Amino acid sequence: MKPIAAARALFALALAAMWVLAAPAAAQDEDSGEPLGEPVGGSGLRDRDFGVLSRQFGLDRRVEMYQWQRSTDPVSGQPGYERIWNSAPIDSSRFEPGHVNPKRLPLENRRWWSESATLDGRPIDSSVLRALGEWKVFRPNFSRLPANLAATFQPEGDGLGSSENPLAPQIGDLRVSWRELRLPALEGKLELRDGVWRAKPEAIAEALHAPPSRASAVVLGQAPDDGRWSWGWLVAGVALALAALLWLRGRRRRAG
Repeated sequence: MKPIAAARALFALALAAMWVLAAPAAAQDEDSGEPLGEPVGGSGLRDRDFGVLSRQFGLDRRVEMYQWQRSTDPVSGQPGYERIWNSAPIDSSRFEPGHVNPKRLPLENRRWWSESATLDGRPIDSSVLRALGEWKVFRPNFSRLPANLAATFQPEGDGLGSSENPLAPQIGDLRVSWRELRLPALEGKLELRDGVWRAKPEAIAEALHAPPSRASAVVLGQAPDDGRWSWGWLVAGVALALAALLWLRGRRRRAG
């Protein structure tokens, strides 16, 4: 094969290789692109017991009961009892008489997660909500409070309470409050993989206050990005082939 023909073949081969590698790289860029719009929580989350509705990414109901708890007098150091709000039953079976707690909470603590959250029309993986979401106090509209609960509860603070006098609650009184899960700014924190928005490993590590590691990227399904080396060598090869082609053309003209 003549030198100029060989140079042309090398140049064509380099261009073909660049096109082959560029196609998956473009697809990868599309899959890991930055989100453009705002996330949407979906159809809404509902606490049917209280008629509470949230259109965010999570809904949390916290139930607390006023109960007896063992304590120590800070002055005398003598053991005693105090009354506190607590979200779990406190066992009083070994307490002294007059310090009896109800055995269970009449209402349970519950949490709901959005299963239809989307961003730019693509689903958001549930791990994004759990890793990056932030719980915020939520004061619902109690216009849909069922009649049986409306007879027991009244608005108190940001939620509801069963105390006849909120300033002097009695053992067994309840108070209920809610929180919504909101998503912070997601710029630089998500990547699109297999058509689903997922949290980047470094974003999860930041949320957990831990430095990201190369191993965590592999565990979470993100291969280390070494593409810069293959692209560098490819560009260098194309440039070399082009230089060789121009040199051979110039030499052929001078010879002619």
